[in-house]
Amino acid sequence: MTLHLIKLCVGAASIEDLAAWQADRLAAARKAKQDARLFHTTFQAPKRQAELLDGGSLYWVIKGQILVRQRLVGFDEGTKKDGSPCCLLLLDPELVPVRPVPRRAFQGWRYLTSEDAPVDLGKGGGKGVAAMPERLRRELAELGLI
Repeated sequence: MTLHLIKLCVGAASIEDLAAWQADRLAAARKAKQDARLFHTTFQAPKRQAELLDGGSLYWVIKGQILVRQRLVGFDEGTKKDGSPCCLLLLDPELVPVRPVPRRAFQGWRYLTSEDAPVDLGKGGGKGVAAMPERLRRELAELGLI
């Protein structure tokens, strides 16, 4: 059974901010001739990795709403800048907008079942909705209209 992760996207105000930050990170790694792979560090490694790699994604909460997801492509061990060990969540670079769903703040990451995961925009979410600016999608979601 496919399982997902959900995580707060601290510091990004929009999907575009997240995309720009990730693109800059990949460009810096390439420039430094380092392994240019997209990842997010977390203290705890998920125990249910097989279920997560069976089509699972990392759903990002931006400004109090689940707005976008990235497919999980693997896990690795790493170290943070301070030298402490961490888990690397390896991510597909494609950002897939999802139907905005409000979500309260929480620490770390949480598992998210497929039944509770928001639908991708353009797949049952309406093609017109996917073409809308992110700000408009947020406002319509807050009003309960999408």
